Amino acid sequence: MTLSRRTVLAGGAAVTAASGVLAAQRPAASNAAKFGLHFAPHEGSFASRGGRIEQIAYAADQGFTAWEDNEAATRPVAEQEAMAKALSSRGMKMGVFVASMPKWSQSRPLLGGNDDAEREGFLADLRASVEVAKRLNADRMTIVTGFLDPKLPIDIQTARVIDVMRRAAEIIAPTGAAMVMEPLNTRTNHPGVYMQTIAQGYAVARGVNSPAVKVLADLYHEQIQSGNLIPTLATCWNEIGYIQFGDNPGRNEPGTGEINYATIVRWLKNKRYAGVIGMEHGNSVKGRAGEERLIAAYRAIDVAAGEGA
Repeated sequence: MTLSRRTVLAGGAAVTAASGVLAAQRPAASNAAKFGLHFAPHEGSFASRGGRIEQIAYAADQGFTAWEDNEAATRPVAEQEAMAKALSSRGMKMGVFVASMPKWSQSRPLLGGNDDAEREGFLADLRASVEVAKRLNADRMTIVTGFLDPKLPIDIQTARVIDVMRRAAEIIAPTGAAMVMEPLNTRTNHPGVYMQTIAQGYAVARGVNSPAVKVLADLYHEQIQSGNLIPTLATCWNEIGYIQFGDNPGRNEPGTGEINYATIVRWLKNKRYAGVIGMEHGNSVKGRAGEERLIAAYRAIDVAAGEGA
């Protein structure tokens, strides 16, 4: 999930609303062509360029048209507003932020468990996130469905998760936004989580049957857990509301692992996917050399996909 939890990348420096306004008004520094899809770097992708607002400006200059910030809900209101203004001024879309986060050290919540208080806490997180989404002009927010209860049958837990997601949909649907449930791998990063595959997320989303509850297809996690990426995307497409990239092994930029991202990008372009693709991974090389390599990696898959279309 969030890069700060995994310590993949260092976070950028905090910024004030005033500095955000100045950076947002900075003219473009290059004529880089826009990418063919809405790839979204995040704070830390271009850490050498300065703080959050400076990184957004730099990303826009390189042709990126979206931005992702998992930790946005934890930032002061003034910083959220400054980020939204910076994105708007550069014509960039806001990707996901995390609306509800498990307590990893405690393996909680158990949304399918016997304790209603844990489900109420989850719903309280969502109510608070509605205002964050409005400030950020975000129409997607990430939720993690917590951990498995080893004492209860999985079918009981699934029924309860569907029930609480229906209640969550009642909170989010009036805003026009959607929660995207993120399946996580258990083999490398997150043992014990409830939702482990895109297919499992699809089953829950179909049970909820609401445009406000969709699946976040993080292809790094899915490659580890199940593989078969394009057929899985195709089968579950109607319930997928957001996509994230990251190569495996290592969870770095495309081209550093085993996933053929050029083929996936070609498939997404053929599907006319217009949503955001979060670049939720690290840079394989530190510093500016790594940032340049990151940009080149996305140019390579974008161009290769275009040539093969």
